[in-house]
Amino acid sequence: MKRPFGIRLDGCLYATSGEDLSEEEFSNAFIEFIEERGLYFGGGLYQIDEEGNFISGVE
Repeated sequence: MKRPFGIRLDGCLYATSGEDLSEEEFSNAFIEFIEERGLYFGGGLYQIDEEGNFISGVE
């Protein structure tokens, strides 16, 4: 088998508090978590609505 092995993420995150979760807030925390463990993330993140549809221009 070819190494190194990786993990592919496929899913959605929603805040359980009822507040909106911004892509910027999440990505900053996620990248910090990844880098602290000597890992890297290759991929993209984008804001979605409650039905999983892409939202552009969220502030």
